[in-house]
Amino acid sequence: MGRRNTVGRSFVAMLKDRGGNFGIMAALATPLILAAGGVAVDLASMMTTKNQMQDAADAAALAAASALVANKDALSTEKAKEIALNFLKAQSGTSSTDVPGGTGGSDVGTGSPSPTDAQTQPTIDITSTTVGKSDKAFKVTVVNKQTLQFNPMTQLLGQKSVNLETVAIAESATETQNAISMYLVLDRSGSMAFKTDVQDTTRTKCKNWTSANWGKNISETSPCYIDKMTTLKSAVEKLLKPLAEADPDKKYVRVGAVSYSSSVFKEEPLAWGTEKASTYVQNLVANGGTDSSDAFKKAVDDLTLTTENDAHAAANGLTPQKYIVFMTDGENTHYRGQSVSPGADGKSTSDRKTLEYCTDAKKAGIKIFTIAFMAPDRGKVILNECATSEAYYKAPEKAEDLLAVFGEIGAKTSGKMARLTK
Repeated sequence: MGRRNTVGRSFVAMLKDRGGNFGIMAALATPLILAAGGVAVDLASMMTTKNQMQDAADAAALAAASALVANKDALSTEKAKEIALNFLKAQSGTSSTDVPGGTGGSDVGTGSPSPTDAQTQPTIDITSTTVGKSDKAFKVTVVNKQTLQFNPMTQLLGQKSVNLETVAIAESATETQNAISMYLVLDRSGSMAFKTDVQDTTRTKCKNWTSANWGKNISETSPCYIDKMTTLKSAVEKLLKPLAEADPDKKYVRVGAVSYSSSVFKEEPLAWGTEKASTYVQNLVANGGTDSSDAFKKAVDDLTLTTENDAHAAANGLTPQKYIVFMTDGENTHYRGQSVSPGADGKSTSDRKTLEYCTDAKKAGIKIFTIAFMAPDRGKVILNECATSEAYYKAPEKAEDLLAVFGEIGAKTSGKMARLTK
């Protein structure tokens, strides 16, 4: 009986004893602390590795997509895949993550992979579709895979590794992928004869017209300055040149032109190539007031004719992207030959009609570039409102800026390149 009481008291005393609690808790917590530290290290490694994998996939996809359209002789899809694979090898070989337990980059070797290796082999898929009658569009998809081994501390949680994957998609096309119908709507009013800020070094003196002396009998003065109309003609050539270069066979690009002063002038109808529109612009002479309404309407009407789409369908099998390039240096002072003034809303009849036709064009899917060249505020307001968006509106104040704007439009509408889409 006494022995039994002694054992009972000893057991109770043991339960009440607090000595060694810290050691027990430390023993229990240490694996968790180590595991947490391991997770932090591996998370950082995962982020770095995945970013490097994405860069490699992007480079590989773009390289293959560019190669498919850069060669005159058709490049096989297998050869393009080899190019993409080589880019992956190069990128992975220089961007491996040096961490305990890391894989040191994707295994893209040519040997027979083990079952684990097969799970981390990159996949490269190339699809091609026929565009129009003879051109091709390519889509290159690169899936970069890698197994990242966790460090021993993270493995205390029971997870040995994680599979990482990144995807890059690039697209490219042969020849001119997009068919284009473009209409130039250009101001030829009297103010287009005014001088710019650029001297004409081909002449010692000339009549330098300004708003102050326009219509008067003035003498030639020196130095001679290039006028706005001459600058516009040079700018249009900068626009048309890349279009002509992109379509030497005249199967994809159709251009028309119309001009206006106090009323609309006879247009140059839409035609294949750029020559007729160029000749039309080079023959423009500045005179009269400004009324852009009917000229803009003519451009919209011609671009939206079913025969315009039919012309492209017969030549290239495509539906064209349609553009209007609308330029003025002033504000609307006339409507169909009659002088008009702005109403209470600050707009003239011609302003309101022009904006009405701008809305019609946008509804029809026509993209509108507007250029207010050295224009007064009312002219700028109308053109800004007419443009497809702020990015399509420009207000150059110098001759060199007008040349740059038209050149930019030409490059933008004619350009083609391989591009990442994901």
